[in-house]
Amino acid sequence: MKVFLSLLIILLAVSGPAHAEQMLAAIPPGTPAPDFVLQDTEGKTHRLSDYRGKPVIINFWATWCPPCREEIPSMNRAWHVLEKEGIAMLAVNMGEDEDTIFIFTADYPADFPILMDRDGAVIEQWPVKGLPTTYIIAPDGTIAYRAIGSREWDDKGLLEKIRDLKK
Repeated sequence: MKVFLSLLIILLAVSGPAHAEQMLAAIPPGTPAPDFVLQDTEGKTHRLSDYRGKPVIINFWATWCPPCREEIPSMNRAWHVLEKEGIAMLAVNMGEDEDTIFIFTADYPADFPILMDRDGAVIEQWPVKGLPTTYIIAPDGTIAYRAIGSREWDDKGLLEKIRDLKK
């Protein structure tokens, strides 16, 4: 029995997370997304409520976070597909300045807007437990899904769930 349990634990460790990490957790319907106003690294102001009417992917991250680094390339690939479909993607950096982000994006290019929450005021309004945490906002401004930890954002299954919000 002990050997069986050990093998089961090994199988779950090898196969479980790979499948689980592509999942999105549904949020109870009607949960409003807290509005915010933040500047991006180029000085443009973004207000979440300005994106009403389209799905929005909001990713909370930091340059020092290894899982954040891991998912940025797939986010960038997804962005190049979703941008043409009227789906927005915003990455909210936690507490870092333009120079730090600029150096980071030399190694991890990101063509989508990177917003700066320098004082942490925005993250306090959102139920973020760790980095990265990503929320998928429905066109009506409610939170549809949450993902804690890194994902492959260009995964067909994830993209379909996000596209389905447009219907």
